[in-house]
Amino acid sequence: MTDRKLNQIDRALLQLDQALRSCIPGSSHARRQSPATEIEHSELSDSERRHAAGLMRINHTGEVCAQALYAGQAATAKLGDTRQSMEEAAQEEVDHLSWCEERLSELDSKPSLLNPLFYGMSFGVGALAGLAGDKWSLGFVAETEKQVCEHLEEHLQQLPETDQRSKAILGQMIVDEKQHGESAQQAGGAELPQPVKLAMTSLSQVMKKTTYHV
Repeated sequence: MTDRKLNQIDRALLQLDQALRSCIPGSSHARRQSPATEIEHSELSDSERRHAAGLMRINHTGEVCAQALYAGQAATAKLGDTRQSMEEAAQEEVDHLSWCEERLSELDSKPSLLNPLFYGMSFGVGALAGLAGDKWSLGFVAETEKQVCEHLEEHLQQLPETDQRSKAILGQMIVDEKQHGESAQQAGGAELPQPVKLAMTSLSQVMKKTTYHV
């Protein structure tokens, strides 16, 4: 089915399907094998396990937000090439979503109950970025991926030393996110105004503090 055969109802149903697959545990399936597959399980104390689970829950919600951002941008991006790049990037983020969910299960934990809320908010932000124009939409992707990499690198340092499975997942996520950001810049992404960057940082801090516990 091509884009020309899709009407607004079709697109709305596809967006709903994307939202459900992002927010309902067990609905997303990775195309690539988890980086943690070949790493042996290690013993973690109860406090270490809870801390690792909190960090991985944040990362999982971050990937839910990424799905929503890309979906929102793809829905409103003006140029076909930009829309396609958004959809391709979203597909690659599905791997991260699945890997984080799998690791949460191993840590006897679950994804955040707030994921539907953050999905809706992120979709709206992504749609607005797309409406602003492709250069700003791509610039938004580049800045988002930059900030994601920064907090992933922080989490690598904060994870228990023996939790090599979680660290392997975050390490590969950093590689992928950097590539997405660089691709967006090379495609013509504009540098975002400082107030927009600060607002993005503030919103991400709220997400991190809430989803660590819930």
